[in-house]
Amino acid sequence: MLRLVRFFYYVLFQLPLPYRVVAGVLIGIAVGFVFQQRDMGLGWTTKDFGILAGLYVQMLTALATPLIFFAIVDAFVRTHISGSQGLKMVVICLTNVFVAFLIGLTILNVWHPGEAWRERFANEAAPTAVTEQGAQAGKPAVVPDSGVSLSPLTFIRSFVPKSIAHPFLDNMVLTVAMLAILIGVALRSLRSTDDPELAAAIKTLDQCVMASFQIVLKLLLWMIELAPFAICLAVANVIGASGWATFQMMGAFLLTICAGLAIHSLVYYPLSIWLMTGRSPAQYFGEGGSAILTGLSLNSSLATAPLTLEALRCMRVSDSSARLSACVGTNFNNDGVTLYEAITALFVAQAIGLDMHLGQQVMILAAALVGSMGIAGIPNSGLIILALVLKAARLPEQAIEIAIPLVYSVDFLVARLRSAVNVMGDLQVAILLDGRPNGNAESENAEPHSEPEVPPALPAEDLA
Repeated sequence: MLRLVRFFYYVLFQLPLPYRVVAGVLIGIAVGFVFQQRDMGLGWTTKDFGILAGLYVQMLTALATPLIFFAIVDAFVRTHISGSQGLKMVVICLTNVFVAFLIGLTILNVWHPGEAWRERFANEAAPTAVTEQGAQAGKPAVVPDSGVSLSPLTFIRSFVPKSIAHPFLDNMVLTVAMLAILIGVALRSLRSTDDPELAAAIKTLDQCVMASFQIVLKLLLWMIELAPFAICLAVANVIGASGWATFQMMGAFLLTICAGLAIHSLVYYPLSIWLMTGRSPAQYFGEGGSAILTGLSLNSSLATAPLTLEALRCMRVSDSSARLSACVGTNFNNDGVTLYEAITALFVAQAIGLDMHLGQQVMILAAALVGSMGIAGIPNSGLIILALVLKAARLPEQAIEIAIPLVYSVDFLVARLRSAVNVMGDLQVAILLDGRPNGNAESENAEPHSEPEVPPALPAEDLA
């Protein structure tokens, strides 16, 4: 008996998180097929499991909003970007994001893969949807007004908060990001004050921001430790309701995500490097292979930063360009997370039959971009902010409750693909910053054995 208890304790708490997630998925599948939607005792059914999983998602969403706020302010407090290199990095990152958005929009609008989930949502979402001719009498509206308009005044008005607390209460991710940027800029500008008391207060506030970010991050990492249990309950609910049809649905979703990430990382990155710097794709994948594979296995681009810097050194990329990209740009160049969040949100919108015009789709992409800022290096960051991005897309609560368990069930695989793409993006930005090898004197004279400075990362136990 004691050995059995030790075995379950090991499985539940000592195994690496990816293995526990897989175990949660398998147990959830088994429970779903065995009980379906029948009474399991004490009046409980797999549908009740779905409610519990929904509470977990709600808690993640509540913590994700302050995380994004403090992550952006913390980036302004701790990051020092100067001169033309900083501006060049911003241009490169924005170009990467634009290409990622273009790839995502093309796949979703040409292929329409979200329609593969239409039948799953038909029983719960479609009957309560409001049609253009008007809602059926006595039925609530499930598809609310998106709140997005192409009118500039309406657009601006939708993001101006009624109070400072308003964007945090309603999880208005874009507004929270704007507040964080403004506060970060104000903090940076006040650092040059000649008032010693104000300077001391600003330094204290900087430390409070950094501490607050780490506290919220620690809370979320604890929540992530509970993810296998929530995923088990969610999968049991989904399998109990849909059975084998669930696997057919996930095939379409995985193919969509993998297609977007593959085109961006395997086509756009090496092509841009070859055209802009003349470096061959063989060098890019060959020298950067160890960092890419490490990001794939560790599920963290931040933990991979030392190997990313080493790969760039082997490519004879200047130390300044390497550090700027791998240590600073990694907080903003989050193509893997951004593309995943945007495609998922648009995928779910198609599944519920929500016809979005281009302006609304762009707003979803912007929400995904802001949600990924500052936390792409954190393990399972996509899991943390997905619910927040879906809410920012003004998707119905019923649709979110159906979609998230499906998406979470395969996140242990997709998360590693996102991290690998983020590492590839860090390599690409550094190479483009450095330019052509023969035209960069600093690259030729760089000290090959100098130890790169890496910003404070997560504790080792959080990266396991």
